Amino acid sequence: MKQIIQNMKTGETQVIDVPIPVIQPGYLLIQTIASLVSSGTERTLVSFAEKNLVGKAQSRPDLMKQVLEKAKREGFFPTINAAFNRLDQPLTLGYSSAGKVVEVGTGLTEFSPGDRVVCAGGGYAVHAEYALVPKNLVARLPDTVDFESGAFATLGAIALNGVRLSSPQVGESCAVIGLGLLGLLTSQILMASGCEVIGMDINTDRVNFAEKTGMQAFSNEFVHGNYASLTKGRGFDHIFICADTSSDEPIEVAGEIARDRANVIAIGAVGLDIPRKLYYEKELTFKVARSYGPGRYDHTYEEDGADYPLGYVRWTEGRNLEAIVGLLSRREMNVTPLITHHFPISNAQDAYALITGEQTTNYLGVIITYPNQEDQQKKESIVSFSNSHALIVDGKLNVGVIGAGNYANAVFLPALKNNPNIILNGIVSVKGLNAQHSARKFGFSFAGSSEESILNNKDIDLVAILTQHDDHARLVKDCLHSGKHVFCEKPLALNKEQLITIIPELQKKVHPYLTVGFNRRFASFSKHLKSFFSNRTEPMYANYRVNAGFIPTSHWLHDPLKGGGRLIGEGCHFIDYLIFLFGQTPESVQTRSLPNLGKYTNDNFLITLMFPDGSIGTITYLSNGNKALGKEYLEVFCEGKTGILDDFRKLQLFGKSIDKKRALFTQDKGHTASLNAFVKTITQKGEPPISYSELISTAYVTLGCDQSLRTGQPVNIEEFIQAN
Repeated sequence: MKQIIQNMKTGETQVIDVPIPVIQPGYLLIQTIASLVSSGTERTLVSFAEKNLVGKAQSRPDLMKQVLEKAKREGFFPTINAAFNRLDQPLTLGYSSAGKVVEVGTGLTEFSPGDRVVCAGGGYAVHAEYALVPKNLVARLPDTVDFESGAFATLGAIALNGVRLSSPQVGESCAVIGLGLLGLLTSQILMASGCEVIGMDINTDRVNFAEKTGMQAFSNEFVHGNYASLTKGRGFDHIFICADTSSDEPIEVAGEIARDRANVIAIGAVGLDIPRKLYYEKELTFKVARSYGPGRYDHTYEEDGADYPLGYVRWTEGRNLEAIVGLLSRREMNVTPLITHHFPISNAQDAYALITGEQTTNYLGVIITYPNQEDQQKKESIVSFSNSHALIVDGKLNVGVIGAGNYANAVFLPALKNNPNIILNGIVSVKGLNAQHSARKFGFSFAGSSEESILNNKDIDLVAILTQHDDHARLVKDCLHSGKHVFCEKPLALNKEQLITIIPELQKKVHPYLTVGFNRRFASFSKHLKSFFSNRTEPMYANYRVNAGFIPTSHWLHDPLKGGGRLIGEGCHFIDYLIFLFGQTPESVQTRSLPNLGKYTNDNFLITLMFPDGSIGTITYLSNGNKALGKEYLEVFCEGKTGILDDFRKLQLFGKSIDKKRALFTQDKGHTASLNAFVKTITQKGEPPISYSELISTAYVTLGCDQSLRTGQPVNIEEFIQAN
């Protein structure tokens, strides 16, 4: 299928061929008929992308500061690579569309294939021939409303949410500052509500256009000088700022034309330096509208499909979409006159040349069309780049990758590409776009959106699983069962039920190889550290401090069903490291956490690991620290020796003499060595780089630590394993 993306690195707006997304539970696969280009949000995004590196840095000093801080912590080269990798990721464009339902995900009964719908959401209602959209961001479109009008529904919902924040009454006077699409839609909603509406803009062409749609519209200067006569000497009851400017002038003008105790609502992106004296003297109420309503930016609503109870939240973003469709169907809104341009998706670059000013033509509503889409059948969800059947080479491994996120592109795939024993066969991701980008960048034979194109591919020998954590155990089992070797990015499983589905595959007399991405044990500094304590005869103590950094409670990693929480999802790295360092599995564990205080999610914790020989290991994992401090710091004590590993950039070994090692410009955490060791194992049929007993033990210990975190009680590992 064709999709419009923004290349943040080159600044190009591109139309590319992308695999069609595969249906997911709670989602709908939509065949797009029309989508609306946002002349505000998308113009800003494209204009930023077109800047050179210096221009990008100057326009986003906050991001530049983060880059410099990261360079201090982790080294110059890893930081530069990470920054360029971020810039290299394709960015989807579009958030307002209309089309037909092609497939319905499990768990949904409200929709059926063939339903006409409107869609919302950045990353969901994208400019593409097909889109995967969660149910709460979809509303039905009646036959009486054409698809092009339906494509305005999301922008209309943004305007409607702003109007709802002010609660205007019939007959009240309203001023709308800024007569672009957002301002004109806001004006139509207000007029449909029985309000007296005056539109204003600094652009004469927009004022004239607004007048042609049937509303009263004037220049800013005129309204500013005559607002008293326009409102019977009272001032406006409600002022809606729909302009798009960094200037504070709209905020100031709104305060001056408002009556006492009026409402001022900022719907557009404007400067927010409020003149206190003016707003204080009139006791004005000022609010910033957040997109299209309650539910926006709440992943449980948008992604998981958990709706808010109607009695408590009458107007969610989904119900606002329905309300706009209702206004369109009753002819109380008419967006057809607002459409000034149509572009087929194949010529989408011309649309963005128009909105960014490369073309001087006046525009307003810009619609992307999808020729012949209404009768088009769903295509194969694979994009091929070469003949994969020509890739069978003796002694080399054909690799398929499931998952193409940031870790894959920044760390794993570069290491994979550089291994001479690897042939890059195929890569898939749910929506297809990331897989397409990675396939082109690293040279895979095909990109897809369905994991079956990897699992059922007889040419593929080794599968790398780089998905969200809830898929790991299932995919590992399926791959092993089908005879494919598996590299699984941690963790191996989120619970005991998942783990025990894998163990029988490893107990078979003959089975493929499996490893988990516990890369830190393969770092060069780790080998030196383990060797330094290799001949110990006494118990050892080690404390691994992890300055993990804060992530919002809404992040998928905190979700027990998707990410498993930070202890399982990330803490397993450090549990594995201490098992590697001590050379044995803990007998018992105990985990304690700081109070969450409504801000954290059990991600400030201390793990104590008790080993059979009396050794003790502690892991201090904290999300409440300062980012300027390095992430990882390990201290080890035993028999008059001390080892200090500082963020994998500096190693100090204190024994009979002091040995110091430093990595000046880089940070080696063992990613490449881990992968290379596994590939060597497979090609030479050697012993697995991490024994299966250790992989399973680490998984059980991690799950035991998580149980201790939840119960507050110590956990005996052997008893935990045996318990049902």
